[in-house]
Amino acid sequence: MSWLTNFVRPKISAIVGKKEVPDNMWHKCPGCGQMIFHRELDENLHVCPYCDHHLRFDVDRRLGFLFDEDGYQKIELPNPASDPLKFRDRKKYTERLKEARNRTKTNDAITVAHGKMGGIPVVTAILNFDFMGGSMGMAVGEAILAAARLAVFQEAPLIMISASGGARMQEGILSLMQMPRTILAVDKVKEAGLPYITILTDPTSGGVSASFAMRGDIAMAEPGAVICFAGARVIEETIREELPEGFQRAEYLLEHGMVDMVVHRRDMRDTLVRLLTLLCNQGPSADVVAMPTSPLTPPSKGDSAETKKSQSKKNGTAPRRVTNTQNAPKD
Repeated sequence: MSWLTNFVRPKISAIVGKKEVPDNMWHKCPGCGQMIFHRELDENLHVCPYCDHHLRFDVDRRLGFLFDEDGYQKIELPNPASDPLKFRDRKKYTERLKEARNRTKTNDAITVAHGKMGGIPVVTAILNFDFMGGSMGMAVGEAILAAARLAVFQEAPLIMISASGGARMQEGILSLMQMPRTILAVDKVKEAGLPYITILTDPTSGGVSASFAMRGDIAMAEPGAVICFAGARVIEETIREELPEGFQRAEYLLEHGMVDMVVHRRDMRDTLVRLLTLLCNQGPSADVVAMPTSPLTPPSKGDSAETKKSQSKKNGTAPRRVTNTQNAPKD
């Protein structure tokens, strides 16, 4: 009995036993609840093939999809004070930062990169929701300032891709001060005559939506993205009214003029390239030459006095002034 138990059964279990499946092999769609194989999800740019729900997209994969085949370069960002207020709740703020940095392999919730889209030089800043909910602290504010300076220096458009829960509470008033700072940074890009395009993904809320995210010359959004300042539940409890269906979704904001277009993720790059081509075109491809007018063409009866006057100037003759001698005073 011991021989069967100790030798035969383990051998059989090793051959036909159930193998453990990794946790990241299948993903459940938040929209329809369908299970999606990870390779199929990657090929579809993290969009559900059943209900078209847009799942959150990895930062590096999004940048690789948007930029040309030549790739892109990330810039080194400023490193402000990590814990200016010595904040602590259930954990120290420094411990939360360390955990987020180890998990995402990034220094903070934003990445700034530059490269080409459709052959046009572009600077891009993108928020990572996996890093403390994409919250905006001093590091994010400094990074957006650096992105704006780089865009002005390179004379390139600035594209902002947002996914954030708002300001970072662990930095208190210092995080709120990043709202006017980022708006001023965006204004520097606009004053230089450069396009500023925003792409709002799920979710974009709080202090981010109240500052640089809604300042785009063109505001684009992914389908179904939640875009708001305060949450729907908070608003319902405040006004004590039921909100309309689809409230704070990208399609609702498009209907009410808050965003300019809702673009599917697979069409985002082509749309951006088309917009950049139009916005970065400095002038017509050929000189505009006015068609000469013939001096022998008489003005029509319906022409006004100003038209006749301008026509006479072109012909080199001054209009005659007729004086009524009957009513003129006598010497």
